[in-house]
Amino acid sequence: MMDGTEEEDGAVDVGARLRALRTQHGLSQRELAERAGVPHGQVSMVETGRSSPTVASLRKILSGLGLSMAEFFDTGPADPPSPFVPADRLRDLTPLLGRRGAGRITLRQAGDARAHGLQILHETYAPGADTGETMLEHRGAEGGVITRGRIELTVGEETRILRTGDAYLFDSRQPHRFRNPGPEEAEIVSACTPPWL
Repeated sequence: MMDGTEEEDGAVDVGARLRALRTQHGLSQRELAERAGVPHGQVSMVETGRSSPTVASLRKILSGLGLSMAEFFDTGPADPPSPFVPADRLRDLTPLLGRRGAGRITLRQAGDARAHGLQILHETYAPGADTGETMLEHRGAEGGVITRGRIELTVGEETRILRTGDAYLFDSRQPHRFRNPGPEEAEIVSACTPPWL
């Protein structure tokens, strides 16, 4: 049964979902905008569908509700707590990337990152996939191991090509970007604390 925050194809209606959550929290558009540090009109434009927010602007608005992107887009029932996560139960976070960069990137999360304060991701990058020219920046620390293929990682002013078995660890407040420069799919198992999506 659709609750008005999902479209017919199962995608989340961002404006309707934001309005429903804001109402649940007992906030006006102006109050949410003040909490999130965004212009009042921005919340209104998103809720009425007159503007599609970027990932960065939606994350900022959601910070006013104390929600992560994963929580915002997860409209299904919660999995029962378990220390084990079968491959078919990894949560697909790919839609949270929006339309960043060229090529295809998939992100699948193990368990409830928010409950544990740790986000563990299985990431795949098709040849040419790129998180985009606009560098990523968020609070926290992240690290990972390249399990297949090659990844070009830029952190701040430094860029390296990492190959299978290579790893990285850095402060996520530094601008960063991931790109697959190779002819084959690349794969990373990564962790981020606190969760950023």
